[in-house]
Amino acid sequence: MFHDFLSIHDLTPYQFSQIMDLTREIKEKPRRFRDRLKNKILAMIFEKPSLRTRMTFETGMLQLGGEAIYLAPSDIQMGTRETPYDVGKNLERWVDAVMIRTFAHQIAVDLAQACAIPVINALTDILHPCQAMADFFTVKEKIGDLAHMKLAYVGDGSNVCHSLLFAAAKTGAEISVATPAGYEPDPDIVKKAVLDGQETEFKVLITSDPSEAVQDADAVYTDAWTSMGQESEKAKRADIFPPYQVNAELMAKAKQRALFMHCLPAHRGEEVTDEVIDSVQSVVFDQAENRLHVQKAIMLLLIEQKNKNG
Repeated sequence: MFHDFLSIHDLTPYQFSQIMDLTREIKEKPRRFRDRLKNKILAMIFEKPSLRTRMTFETGMLQLGGEAIYLAPSDIQMGTRETPYDVGKNLERWVDAVMIRTFAHQIAVDLAQACAIPVINALTDILHPCQAMADFFTVKEKIGDLAHMKLAYVGDGSNVCHSLLFAAAKTGAEISVATPAGYEPDPDIVKKAVLDGQETEFKVLITSDPSEAVQDADAVYTDAWTSMGQESEKAKRADIFPPYQVNAELMAKAKQRALFMHCLPAHRGEEVTDEVIDSVQSVVFDQAENRLHVQKAIMLLLIEQKNKNG
């Protein structure tokens, strides 16, 4: 069993499936799990704000019988007022697990190395593993067979894109990524995903042509062109990314009933049109709901495993 949840890359295909199976059980029979984390406490460190992350982790912990404590950026000032190591050494004496949503991925890694309790990555600049787990659970609900589906990602080679690559590799799915030149996913992430995919039938295509990426896709995914921390690039990106907008014309190149996916928040009229995000093919709110169920599964597995091991 894994001690922390920092990256889907760290999971075996079996562990990935284990989370998927437990997520389904929790979603179908939530009352069965309502006291499983009774008297347990989750510390939630937020250095980036989020509607979905805070609501799903806090609600999830409450639904499992535990409690969650929100720590705002001004509460800790990690890296300036106090090191990740010192923060971790304090928190491990008070709570049962830590969730962190931060900028530099190394902060989450350092925190996990310091803590004897589980640490969950709720987003860093290079990875968004909880989101990708919820995305693949959503596809599994809607389509069924992850190993024989094609996911097309169009837009910025962001942290979401990176985690989707790892998730596809663990399941044997096919993924095609279309980005403007200079905005491709990190080559090291792609290399690791390819190595992960040697155990499965994973296929990956990196291209600059959105039409090529979307051709015959079972699901089409996009994300904001400018993420938090990239605000200074907004005007530049607004000139570069319009050809990568997911609109009805682009969706028509995918399979007839292809899903439309987005991690939210969406910038309507930029990376996606209203016509697409509000269509019957859109599953964006299913993805958001499934963050709750997936994260409950992750918290349950990590905290109960820690208790078992003492």
